Amino acid sequence: MATLEELTERIRGAAALGGLSRSIKLDLKGEGVIHVAGSEVTNDDKPADLTVRISRADLTALGKGELDPMRAMMTGRMKLSDMGLAMKLQPEIQALFSKAV
Repeated sequence: MATLEELTERIRGAAALGGLSRSIKLDLKGEGVIHVAGSEVTNDDKPADLTVRISRADLTALGKGELDPMRAMMTGRMKLSDMGLAMKLQPEIQALFSKAV
């Protein structure tokens, strides 16, 4: 499984190809934070438009298409701070994370 640093670098590389229109914070359940704002990716715990709380293993599985986002939500493996915004950003988020794995 990828380390926090490896995940951050992969997301940074993917964001350089096309960032997000809104900021997202990935709260990795005590294993760290990845903050994405446009093409800027850091491990700073800053406020974001959308916070996604998910384990590092589940984030990797989502990126690889091994975990369905709806199933992750329904089972509590992923929590979102704003479901409406998440739905709007879903295509951007999917594109970013598919490039990051």
